[in-house]
Parts: sequence; C-alpha cells; structure tokens
Amino acid sequence: MFSNGSGTSRARSRLCGAALGLALAVCVAPAVAGNQQYEPLSASVRASLHSAVSDLASPEPVFPSEDEKQNWLEVMSVRLARFIGDDRYRVAFLKTAYYEAQRAGLDPQLVLSVIQVESAFRKYAVSSAKARGYMQVMPFWVGLIGDGDDNLFHLRTNLRYGCSILRHYLDIEKGNLFRALGRYNGSLGKALYPSLVLRAWRRNWHWRDEAVVAGDRGGETVAN
Repeated sequence: MFSNGSGTSRARSRLCGAALGLALAVCVAPAVAGNQQYEPLSASVRASLHSAVSDLASPEPVFPSEDEKQNWLEVMSVRLARFIGDDRYRVAFLKTAYYEAQRAGLDPQLVLSVIQVESAFRKYAVSSAKARGYMQVMPFWVGLIGDGDDNLFHLRTNLRYGCSILRHYLDIEKGNLFRALGRYNGSLGKALYPSLVLRAWRRNWHWRDEAVVAGDRGGETVAN
C-alpha cells in the first residue's frame, strides 16, 4: 500500500510540476520585440528627429471635449488593467501615450497596439537584440537623434522615441502602415508583425466607431 501511495504521490508531483512549468511558460512568453535597423540619416532628418524627441514635459493631452477625455481614459483603463495593475500609473501611462501619439501624428490606438505586441506593456522589457522599454527602442537611436544620455526605460522618453521613429518610417513609406510597421520591427516585407499589431488593434484597442481596414499583404492599412 505504501509503495502504491508513494508512486501516486510522485506521479501527482510530476503532473503538478509540469502544469506549473506550462503556466510559467505562458506567463513569461516573450512579446514580439522590435529590432529597428540602423540606417544612415541625412542631416535634416536627424535634426528633425532630434527635435521630435527633445525631452520636454508632456502636458495634458488634448481631446475633442472633456467628456471624450474621461470616456476614453475610463474605457482604455479597463482594457489596460490586465497589463498594468496600478490605477494611478495606468492613467498616467494612457495620458502619455495619447499625447505622444498625437504629437507624432499617430492614432493612440495604434500606439497601444504596437506596445502590446512589442513588450506586452513591460516597462523594463529588453529583447535579445537589446531593444528597450515599452516600445522596444534600439539604443543606437539615442546616439543618433538623442542627447546621448536619454533613458529608454523612462515612460515619456520611450514613448516619444517610439512614436517619433514610427512616424519617420510612415513618412519613408509614404503612409503605408503595413510597411512602416515592418520597418519598425526590423521585419520589412514579412506579414507576421503588422498582422499581430492590427489584430491587437481590432481586438483590444479600437475606439467607438473607428474601423481598422487592412489591405492585402504589402498594402496600406488605415483607420477611419
């Protein structure tokens, strides 16, 4: 009897261990982190990007109305809660994301989608390619367009760099979001990363009547 019970206990232990291992694997599964590629920039582009990432304090984001602001923050805060637990930090994060997206001429919902896919909203995420922070910005950008000592783990700094870089890629690609996302992730021409971002946009970050329309592979993607 004792031998049987011991065998059963060992089997249960192995089963529990396997289940725990699987659960941990799911919890720590890596996001699809970015690997922006270094490309020589003209002096005018470098100056423009340097100006875009200059470390100025983010004011309150501007919404069409105060009601719209409160509604957006409430809805997005509920959706973001599974990634960021602290209420106050979550609201501060959303305000910063909205402001930096607007500043770069990007849709805030697109930016939230990129962050989800890039880092799963992990502030201190570091990819195997050494991309850092929420938007997985490669360190070479600090020397290329920053002041040399910018902290890519700082919320506003990371989002400002990420939004400015994505805007830059959109300009290069003449508004083609599919290709710009590929450049941002260092996977230009491949469908996986743009598709993941657009799926996150549709499933998690759409806003009211906004319609995310995806074209064919390599085609434009726009928000109406």
